[in-house]
Amino acid sequence: MHAREDAGGATARLWTPVDPVGGVLADLRVRGTFYCRAEATAPWGVEMPALAGCMSFHVVTRGSCVLEVDGDRHVLDVGDLALVPHGRGHLLRSAPEAAVSGRADLLPQQYLGDHYSVLRLDGGGAPAGMVCGVVEPDRPGAGHLLGLLPPVLVVGGRDGTGTGWLPLLLRVLADEVAEDRPGAEAVVTRLADVVVIQAVRTWLDTAATGPGWLRALRDPQVGQAVALLHREPGTAWTLTRLAREARMSRSSFAARFTELAGEPVMHYLARWRMHLATVALGEGARVGELAGRLGYESEAAFSRAYKRVVGVPPTAAGDGRGRGAVADRGPDGAPPSKQAASPPQEASGTVGP
Repeated sequence: MHAREDAGGATARLWTPVDPVGGVLADLRVRGTFYCRAEATAPWGVEMPALAGCMSFHVVTRGSCVLEVDGDRHVLDVGDLALVPHGRGHLLRSAPEAAVSGRADLLPQQYLGDHYSVLRLDGGGAPAGMVCGVVEPDRPGAGHLLGLLPPVLVVGGRDGTGTGWLPLLLRVLADEVAEDRPGAEAVVTRLADVVVIQAVRTWLDTAATGPGWLRALRDPQVGQAVALLHREPGTAWTLTRLAREARMSRSSFAARFTELAGEPVMHYLARWRMHLATVALGEGARVGELAGRLGYESEAAFSRAYKRVVGVPPTAAGDGRGRGAVADRGPDGAPPSKQAASPPQEASGTVGP
């Protein structure tokens, strides 16, 4: 824990993560939408529907299967986890050419609760088992992180060379499903949510990225500033103040941030604020409320900044026109095609782009 001064000169004490990446993971809270235990015998195949804004995951508890997403195939064995993070529809089959019976949500199932079911596919051959689920991010900031993930994320759950406790967690999940003890639904659904978060955490530990916010976040000094921007987007940040948080000179911090992130820090702050604003507006938040929450002195100042960064006024965000405009960086770390015309200037009061 360290102390820093707020805009009014008072000292505020807060917890600062030793690893800034860990602070970003706080935004990756998910809520379960539906879980399914699949029991199948070959040959079998099932289509998983596209679900916008959701993530699907599959943990193989018995046998093996083939996962296909947009023509890209992955063979999953016992203990393996596959995460499909961008809501894409996909196929699960016993073999690459096995026939597909239909869409999972339209096939007959045994419902054990409002959010948990058993799906049986009987081909008469070799058995396979899976735990499948659909979860939805519970915080708007999570989209900034999830946008970096590849189309499919596969983690080998029983790989002895694996790091962390995800392999152990997957074994616990598989054992809970196999024993089918009383209360299995409650245990499986809670474990599944943790599995998703841990899978993303494992990817973060090993992902290679080009210039982008994740690369900046990993830097021992610049990362502290990025974590603060994520956690406190409405604070009156200035270049000088952020440099002080990073324990760097103003010029060194500005150059280092741009080198790592691919854009100036105040451009990044403007896009982050407008990303959060777009999500909130789409959920019914009022413009005036967001202006104060995101650090703007007036509703007019916020509206001008929103239109400059997003390209449409904030009133258009509620009908979906602003949702694609504030680009999150993709896996290659490339900056968005549209940046603000010039970086925001520092001021003595609240800083707004």
